[in-house]
Amino acid sequence: MATATDVLLDGYDRVRETVASVVSGLDEDALTFRPDPAANSIAWLVWHLTRVQDDHVADVAGSEQVWTVGGWVERFRLPLDVAATGYGMSAEEVGLVRAPAELLAAYHEAVHNATVDYLKTLQPDDYERIVDERWDPPVSLMVRLVSVLDDAAQHVGQASYLRGLVERR
Repeated sequence: MATATDVLLDGYDRVRETVASVVSGLDEDALTFRPDPAANSIAWLVWHLTRVQDDHVADVAGSEQVWTVGGWVERFRLPLDVAATGYGMSAEEVGLVRAPAELLAAYHEAVHNATVDYLKTLQPDDYERIVDERWDPPVSLMVRLVSVLDDAAQHVGQASYLRGLVERR
């Protein structure tokens, strides 16, 4: 019988596989294509979904973000605040996220590995732990992990759609 951890691992693995295929073989022009000036790009979507996963999983794990401790801030050299995750960014700021496919995929892989390492430490009772009391009802660890997974799946789906647009241009 599959456990909650097994299901989460499978879901996060699917996002990782799709991220790798979405960015594979694309140059920076394709990665930064935006169908209109207010739209997101593949580069931004992949960076954002990875930053949110990194931020939220590190928070519940009580660890440092891969973004900072893994040297990714320096590798990306984005003209953004170090703590930026993409949430609430303006269209202009979205356009500042530029990176090669290999860098986007490698950062996502590093965050995925940190997520997997954390998930493998969890016991069934851990999922009920309240991790955010700002909501009504308060957010449990399971709800937070599913929320992050859902957000990542939606954004990588959007990136896949954009790749289709890029390939048909």
